[in-house]
Order: sequence, then C-alpha cells, then structure tokens
Amino acid sequence: MHHDFKPSKYFTTIGSHEPVLRISSGDSVSTTTVDAAGCDATGEQITERGNPMTGPFYIEGADVGDTLKVDLTQLRPNRNQGYSGKMLAPNVVDPEYVPNLPWPKADEARWAQWQVDIAANTATLLETESLKGSLELTLEPMLGCFGVAPPRGQAISTATSAEHGGNMDYRGFKENITVYFPVFTEGALFHLGDGHALQGDGEMAGTGIEISMDVTFKVELIKGKEISWPRGENDDFIFTVGNARPLDQATQHATTEMLRWLINDFGFDPQTANILMGQAVRYELGNMFDPAYTFVCKMPKRVGSVKLVKD
Repeated sequence: MHHDFKPSKYFTTIGSHEPVLRISSGDSVSTTTVDAAGCDATGEQITERGNPMTGPFYIEGADVGDTLKVDLTQLRPNRNQGYSGKMLAPNVVDPEYVPNLPWPKADEARWAQWQVDIAANTATLLETESLKGSLELTLEPMLGCFGVAPPRGQAISTATSAEHGGNMDYRGFKENITVYFPVFTEGALFHLGDGHALQGDGEMAGTGIEISMDVTFKVELIKGKEISWPRGENDDFIFTVGNARPLDQATQHATTEMLRWLINDFGFDPQTANILMGQAVRYELGNMFDPAYTFVCKMPKRVGSVKLVKD
C-alpha cells in the first residue's frame, strides 16, 4: 500500500514518540521534510530548528531483534533556495591554522545562500567576496539524519548519531539507496529529515546545502535478522556505518559490522573474510563535525572473480 502523508508535528530527537502513521512491511510513503532550521517548502519556519524529523512511522509487526529495510526511492529538493556554512570546522585543519579560518564578524550573515534550480539540477552560490553567481555545482540530494528509535526508551538528539542511525551526514544516503537498521523497540519507529541538496564528505562546514525535501521511501521487515549497526547497499557496493568518537572507534564499529555481514550472510569463513577485506575494503567519511563521527566501510559487490551474493 502507498501512503501520502503530510506532517504537522516534528521532533528534534529520535526516540519512542507517539507514531504519526502506522504502516506495514512492503508499504511505501510519500512525505515531506523541513530543513535543519525547521523551514518548509515555502521557506517559512514552522517548527524549532535542530534537524526536525518527520515521523516516527510505526511498522506493524516490527520487534526487537528484527531488521528494518528502507529503500529511499525519491529524494527531491522542493524549493529554490538553500543555505550552507561559510567556514570549515576548526577540528579538520591544523591547530595553528585555526585563527586563519574566516571567522564571521558580528555584523556578517551567518550562512552562504544558494539558488537551487531543480530542473537544471544545479545549485549556484549567490555571493561571496570574490564570486557572485559564478560558482555552480551539480545537485546530489541526500538525507543527513534518519533512523529508528534507540533502545531502552531513549530519545537521542538529532545533532548526533549511534547504533540507531541519526545525524550521520553520509553523502551516500541518496536516491535509490537501500539502508538497513537494527530494530530496538516495538514498531521500529522510523524518523527522517535534514535534507541536503549537496554536501561534501565529512560535512566539514557543519552543513550541506540545507533544504526541505519531497521524499518517498519503502519499508520491509526482515524478521529475526539481528544486526548491530546501520548497513546499506547500492548497485556497486555494500556498506556498513559506525557512529562514535574518536574516529578510530567509528572505524572499528563499521569494520566489525562488515566482517559480521560477510561471515553471517555471504558465507565466508572468518579467515577468508579478513583476507578479502584486507585487499578490497574501501572507506568513506560520513561526518566529522557532529558529537559522534560517522565512518563508512564499503565492499565492492564484485571483487575480481568474487561476486557478493547474499544467501
């Protein structure tokens, strides 16, 4: 069944909130998200800032220990203007260089403004000191923050991330991607939001091009399948996501989850899985700005003569 859902309430935590809609495994939903500042498709602020989430959506039959499969079938900006940060995060440059970053003056606008042309699939920077209307980039719409309710009745801020997902800001979470989440509570309680028209790896400026979105997704329950961290796949790769700080801990979570996946689902013995990953693994940085960093471990679906096919 397909549902058209118009949100009227948003949450800046991902948790065991009262569901806005109950859906079944196999259902799809078309809905909208506001931007990180709570602004809708008209540019009007309709809720508090801080990555407000659409949802949660209750998936009938979802229990602790299941896996929720989410297909992101459509992600489209729904207005013609977005905004982004103007300065890289101080933690991504050498400490002695931090004073040279373009720290905003008291009377200076905080955000860079972008004209978004959905038909042309471009974002154009409106003005900087040296450029006006001449920096044009291709759109790559993605979701910065989404996931399921965490365990033990927690409500975790949309500023950060953990095993449940959250504010991962991985640019690979785009249209036609499949994502898998561990289910920690009855109904799973799926939330989504924080649309970016475009974002570089690491969300190094603290934002993507923040914008409201039209979103369509499909859910499917995998009963009795227990995973520990978010997983995903596209046409070419499977990937696992670790959310933690420091960065080496996030890397450990993602790498361990990939080993589990190769051994438990693809039938590799532990030694072969280790050997294969040692020569074929790819890593990407999802987020290095938020309280928890996000690191992504990727494996090609075709590695030489090996083709990764799930049982």
